[in-house]
Amino acid sequence: MSIPVLDALDQDTRTRLIRAGNRRRFTRNEVVFHEGDPAETLYLLITGHVCVRVTTPMGDTAILAVLGSGSTFGELALLSSDQPRAATVAALDSVETLVLARDQFTRLRHEFPGVDRFLVDLLAGYIRQLDMRLIEARYVPVGKRVLRQVLELSRIYGDGSRGTVIPLTQETLAGLAGSTRATTNQTLRSAATSGLITLDRGRVRIEDPVTLARRAK
Repeated sequence: MSIPVLDALDQDTRTRLIRAGNRRRFTRNEVVFHEGDPAETLYLLITGHVCVRVTTPMGDTAILAVLGSGSTFGELALLSSDQPRAATVAALDSVETLVLARDQFTRLRHEFPGVDRFLVDLLAGYIRQLDMRLIEARYVPVGKRVLRQVLELSRIYGDGSRGTVIPLTQETLAGLAGSTRATTNQTLRSAATSGLITLDRGRVRIEDPVTLARRAK
């Protein structure tokens, strides 16, 4: 099991943490939990991909993130017992997770002080992601945000090299980049014309990752 955030733990603590969890599998499009549900568990994503989405005040759905294997979600459930889920998480393909309940995690914290480091690393990563999204939303041009999302997703769905396929629609990419569908389409078509990517129905294929990364800076 490759969960980078577990690397901060010693072998014994890591083993106990994994054994305390339960394996759960989800099929494509199955909801892991809904926005507003009670927050009682942390999920470690072993295989597959999930999307994190919220409902806007206008009633629309906005996708906040796509996560791949090695990621975690539902971290805030470990801190508070009275806060509902802030977003809906759904499987984009076949997914396997390790689920840790809050009471299990609390017991482990008492038995193994090193588990607190695990929690600190989780929350630090969560805060870093929020900071980066805020900075990008305020200071990075929308076209570059779209290309940066393509690069990030190419590393989530592969190693980012030529030939990596991102099986997501342009509508999803637009939501992730905080862009409109029209602007996202224009940006992607320009990149395709330059030979950086290939566009197909519901997917993007990486052709020139080096130049793509240079253009996204």
